[in-house]
Amino acid sequence: MIPSRVREQAAGPKGADDAAHRPKAGRHLELLGVSKSYGSGRLVVRDVSFTLHPGKFLTLLGPSGSGKTTTLMMVAGFETPTAGHVRVNGADVAGLPPNRRNFGVVFQGYGLFPHMSVLQNVEFPLRMRRLSQDKRRDLAMAMLDKVGLEGFSGRRPAQLSGGQQQRVALARALVFEPDALLLDEPLGALDKKLRDTLQAEIKALQARVGISILYVTHDQDEAMMMSDEIAIMNDGQVIQMGAPADIYLHPRTAFVAGFLGETNLIPCVHCGSDGKIASVKFTDGTFGSGLEMRHDRERGEGKAGLLSIRPEAFEFLTGMATAPNQIDGRVSDYTFLGRHERYVVAALGQNVIVSQPGQGRPRVRIGDAVRLTWAGEKGQLLSRQT
Repeated sequence: MIPSRVREQAAGPKGADDAAHRPKAGRHLELLGVSKSYGSGRLVVRDVSFTLHPGKFLTLLGPSGSGKTTTLMMVAGFETPTAGHVRVNGADVAGLPPNRRNFGVVFQGYGLFPHMSVLQNVEFPLRMRRLSQDKRRDLAMAMLDKVGLEGFSGRRPAQLSGGQQQRVALARALVFEPDALLLDEPLGALDKKLRDTLQAEIKALQARVGISILYVTHDQDEAMMMSDEIAIMNDGQVIQMGAPADIYLHPRTAFVAGFLGETNLIPCVHCGSDGKIASVKFTDGTFGSGLEMRHDRERGEGKAGLLSIRPEAFEFLTGMATAPNQIDGRVSDYTFLGRHERYVVAALGQNVIVSQPGQGRPRVRIGDAVRLTWAGEKGQLLSRQT
């Protein structure tokens, strides 16, 4: 039996011809104030707005229950917004069923038809659009070539590996030249090595095809590696959106700083600013500095805050060297992780994580008294409330 979600997605408008799936240049996908609630009245998605620009890769990243999959399902048409608009090139599609939206969708379970060959699976959306047999075969074979499966057209899904099944699902979602490709945790069931390989393949495929991608994941590394933009979601809201490097280096809240990668959140009090770098005082009376968040209206002298410092921003001070920013501590743990080494330093009443490039032997040993330093612009002063 054909899964209903796949059947609805693939069907397309009745009577569609070849012209209906020619590439559509400059298609923008916009969400404007989209919200969703169920019977309880509680909003599981709250006032979400973003734009997916043509040819770009936008990832919805957040923990389980943050609303990211529900948001994608409203874009696809499998959920109906309680409020707000879903627009493609300015036209609102929020009231249209999935088969009236020109989106390709790939779920974590792939949804391949076990009784069909690989070629028949990829041809299915074209058959539902009533293309001729020769035309759909040509298009399907061309797409299988793009995903590296041209020699597998006669196999059944059960005869394929997980990675090959993923490529078939991608080929089927792309063959009718959709306005955007929607991917919901598509690599979650794969082992790390295969997942890493397919991440690179999806990015390469996007470059060849020129498709816009809306991607859902809870994997921070995956989002950083693949995305042009990331929208961090929590409790149904977009907390921060921007390029991966901007969000990582300049998180606006403690949640974002802690969720996208690893960070140290050190309690402090704001003591003043030169307009860019803020001076802070820690709980033991020592001073440090970090970038001041100018958009934060709660920031001000005497306000309690958190200084976010990424583990790789720290350096060990050696000998008699001094630095403007330094804290004292004692090493309590060390782990060699290949590319980097992870130290745990007891300092300022908490465990401070320090990451250094891997060299195979520890720079300092467990039990050693150490001094840590960091460049002021690599710290990020956040309000305690966030």
